[in-house]
Amino acid sequence: MRRAWTAGLPACVVALVAAAVAAVVAAVPATTAAPAPAKILVHRQAPRVSITPGVRRLAVPRQAGPPTTAQCERAYGIACYQPGQLRKAYNLPPLYGKGITGTGQTIVIVDSFGSPTIGQDLAAFDKQFGYPAPPSFTILAPAGKIPVFNPSVHDMAGWASETPLDVEYAHALAPGANILLAETPVAETEGTAGFPQIVATEKYVIDHHLGDVISQSFSATEETFASLAQLNPLRAAYRDAYAHHVTVLAASGDSGATDYGLDQHTYYTRQVTSWPDSDPLVTAVGGTRLILAGGKYTSVAWNDTADAAAARYFDLKSAPVPFASGGGTSEFFARPSYQNGVKAVTGAMRGVPDIAMSASCDGAVEVYSTFPGQRPGWSLICGTSEATPEFAAIVALADQVAGHPLGLINPALYALSARRAPGIVDVTSGDNTVSFYQGTPRTLHTVAGYPARAGYDLVTGVGTVNAASFVYELAGVPGH
Repeated sequence: MRRAWTAGLPACVVALVAAAVAAVVAAVPATTAAPAPAKILVHRQAPRVSITPGVRRLAVPRQAGPPTTAQCERAYGIACYQPGQLRKAYNLPPLYGKGITGTGQTIVIVDSFGSPTIGQDLAAFDKQFGYPAPPSFTILAPAGKIPVFNPSVHDMAGWASETPLDVEYAHALAPGANILLAETPVAETEGTAGFPQIVATEKYVIDHHLGDVISQSFSATEETFASLAQLNPLRAAYRDAYAHHVTVLAASGDSGATDYGLDQHTYYTRQVTSWPDSDPLVTAVGGTRLILAGGKYTSVAWNDTADAAAARYFDLKSAPVPFASGGGTSEFFARPSYQNGVKAVTGAMRGVPDIAMSASCDGAVEVYSTFPGQRPGWSLICGTSEATPEFAAIVALADQVAGHPLGLINPALYALSARRAPGIVDVTSGDNTVSFYQGTPRTLHTVAGYPARAGYDLVTGVGTVNAASFVYELAGVPGH
């Protein structure tokens, strides 16, 4: 029997959440209703999908410490933020003052390969900003031994940049939570790379009750899969998480209304979305741009497509480049019941993202890393790879307030948005239309995206958060 944790929610929200959760599995095509046996994760049934992080990284010239926002604006023409600024932007200090720091919760970060220096890098990050170490920081590799780090291997270097971003910012926003880094080997397994190992790793974590919220900063364009039947075996971990009340988050992507083609270099010239963020059992995290003015922070939809400075420093190409919050409607999944109230936006299909956090390259966060093959020290990093661990931290705080894992939170997000809960901050400016040059001859393509609007939209979801209210609202506990 499936059930949802709804205790303590206002009566109007309880009714909406209970009805939505009860119906969510029915909203998924019948072929996906029952958990798939492990034996189907074999070469002939699993797609050939190679998973790479979409992290954008700019090494900062050596200096005494991380740069200030003003220094980044002078040096690069873009803003940058330290973790304390994000804490302020999302109104987290009032929660910390009440002892709500994620105590007793565990955030699971899933990264391929990991980083060989993550332990010392997190310690240096904490020392710089005066944060305590997490109560526990554990590294597991349930899907197989991690290969020896080789900085000349592009994928390894990419994941080594991703790992400190995920770990440091999940910890920075939920300093009392345990951090479990679940690494995957991403070695070829009978011709299949990436997702099967991720599924095995996440099922291990879930089945052994090792975490409360899972953060995934990766995705694959839905067109990577020939059909839902091909994708279906890889959904096993999400069905398992749903049954065990574990929240699963996934980045909605960094290419606006389009995404990478099968070659991982060119883009589709039409609207596409990605998975696993499009899965109805996953919370899709999109991106916003934080703007600091007069000591206050506001959020607009993230779109750096025409930002020449962001393109120059993060992609080494001239603008336009498709840097924007991923969003759109799924080709595989029907609209889940929790999105019935926004069907005017999504139509008959699942819409993403569900919510959004800071992701803009013009407003990148500061990350510390020392892995071999790159300049050790501080980097600026951006993308929905940033937004996802940030929101994982917010969920961990809500889990602490609730006193139990919240599981699938999507029904609650839409119920809170529908009643205009103070913790949901609507984002009504910007879009995720992107333009880029591609092909021979070199041709400018534009993929029309979606505008941010009042209420739900396909670029920022229901919006972003005022954590001091949102954490209590999501937990269904009065007291803010």
